[in-house]
Amino acid sequence: MEYKTLPNSELELMMILWNADRPMTRTEIEEKLPEKRRLSKTTILSFLSRLEEKGFVQVEKAGRSNCYVPIVREQDYLQQESGSILKKLYGSSVKKFVAALYDGDRLSKEQIDELKDYLDSL
Repeated sequence: MEYKTLPNSELELMMILWNADRPMTRTEIEEKLPEKRRLSKTTILSFLSRLEEKGFVQVEKAGRSNCYVPIVREQDYLQQESGSILKKLYGSSVKKFVAALYDGDRLSKEQIDELKDYLDSL
């Protein structure tokens, strides 16, 4: 299945939901937002409504509150987005992607070793 790319604001809420071990209310989601990224109640509800329309979350009633449950798996979304970025920016070349990270001094020795170990395991 193909998913729409989420804007950063909606992705931020999805990351909170994906990291939760249970459905969350709007208030609980709001509390998990970083202090510098506080949003109004109506903005959060608007983002959650969009996520529901896009098929990313399901709303369940819990008494008088709505609880939000992710129905798109984090791994599925990240795989799609990773592939899209790799294709768009690097012509589907993993080598070009890693080279861009390495040439920009963005990979530490530990990260390079981790990458080598991962490739060896494949």
